[in-house]
Amino acid sequence: MAGVQCLKRLYFQVHDPLPASALDEMQQTVVEQGRMVGLEAHRAFPGGVNVAEVPGDLQRALATTRTLVTRREAPAIFEATFEHDGVLVRTDVLQPGGRTGFRLIEVKSSTSVKPHYLHDVAIQRHVLSGAGVEVESESLMYLNRNYVFDGERYDVRTLFVSETVDPADAVGEAEISDRLTEQFRILNQRRAPDIAPGKHCDDPYRCEFYERCNPGIATDHISLVPGLRAKKLKSLLDAGITSIHQVPETFQLTERQRRAVDCVKSGKPFIGPELATKIAHLRYPLCFMDFETVSPALPRFAGMAPYDPIPFQWSVHRQEKSGDPVQHFAYLAEDAGDPRRAFAASLCQALSGAGSVLVYNKAFETSRLHDLACWLPDHRVSLESIKRKMWDLLEAIRQNVYHPDFAGSFSLKSVLPAFLPKMSYAGLEVSEGRAAGLAWQRFTDPATAQSEKARLKSALLAYCEQDTSALVRLLEVLKTCV
Repeated sequence: MAGVQCLKRLYFQVHDPLPASALDEMQQTVVEQGRMVGLEAHRAFPGGVNVAEVPGDLQRALATTRTLVTRREAPAIFEATFEHDGVLVRTDVLQPGGRTGFRLIEVKSSTSVKPHYLHDVAIQRHVLSGAGVEVESESLMYLNRNYVFDGERYDVRTLFVSETVDPADAVGEAEISDRLTEQFRILNQRRAPDIAPGKHCDDPYRCEFYERCNPGIATDHISLVPGLRAKKLKSLLDAGITSIHQVPETFQLTERQRRAVDCVKSGKPFIGPELATKIAHLRYPLCFMDFETVSPALPRFAGMAPYDPIPFQWSVHRQEKSGDPVQHFAYLAEDAGDPRRAFAASLCQALSGAGSVLVYNKAFETSRLHDLACWLPDHRVSLESIKRKMWDLLEAIRQNVYHPDFAGSFSLKSVLPAFLPKMSYAGLEVSEGRAAGLAWQRFTDPATAQSEKARLKSALLAYCEQDTSALVRLLEVLKTCV
């Protein structure tokens, strides 16, 4: 599968695995999440035998699988292990079918079928067939996004969707054979293949050798023009244009892209004339709000579906009227219990009577407030009121502001240092949203030591406060520019 994504990735995995990027905590969490989803899927096949639980080496797993396949007594085999012509596979679920055949079932922790899953199933079918196992049908089993957890026990009959692979969509044997031939040819070379970096470096997964193939680019590289489509980027590169300073005035760009190009060329920021009007619409008391969430594959609390975000922390800075000191309020769920009600109640109290609620990326907070209103109808009126008062600083900046140091990005991590270089996330233990979710899960884990909990609590509170403090300071700076 690595070779399907990129032959150079496959070559590095086999011949030169270091220094690859080691699995970070987020990647480890994804792997563990997939394992937990797989274990739940096993419950859909009572009496199944797990080959992976058999102690011993690979040969033992192969032999155990052969015995189980020959006897056909187990209603399902988990992690059945097969080898053929130098290719090894482990199938998630192998279920006896008709008289001699088997049903091959691949379990995924996603909520839909992705194109690369078909190659995953096809290589398994190829190896099983080569090992003498008749594959009657191939299916993909994935999480049902519409499943609603009752808070007690997962109902595996409805937690998963099972979809048979249509023969018309399946990856054919000829393609798999051709790919394997090419992959073994590449692996027998003395050097890695010369493959230029591109979209495949992140699709379908971020390659662990990304930094090796994608060294840092110049701050004026044309790929940093915001929203520049691949076709236009290619046309510029084909013309030998790599720097934004080289982009012709006649080259067709959107208004926002031309603004960014002009800013980089001049070295001066752009502040649109409409920004002052937008800022004038803000009303006091003025509140600055930010949420942190985590989205587990398996829903954790009643009423939740797979990947529903759990809101566990908020930060609010509040200013009653212009010139008043800014006060800070915060909430952090401190145990593994359901935090939604306490989150919503404390947030509504902190924002009571607010005139405008300033956020960065309104769509995210709007969705979270909508979820809370659905889960907690007794808070619906207050939550809907907060939604109506929200004002999106991200959209205001995207439409009216550009700074040469944005480097094509409008994320807060890019915008903030451009205007406030001394206000950085660099010294924080938790410095981005995904890391906050991981830190909170460790923080609320009963097995975590108290000293570690204290450190994580401090780190989480500091990070979320930094986000809203950044909004306060950024608005102050923008007011001086209009």
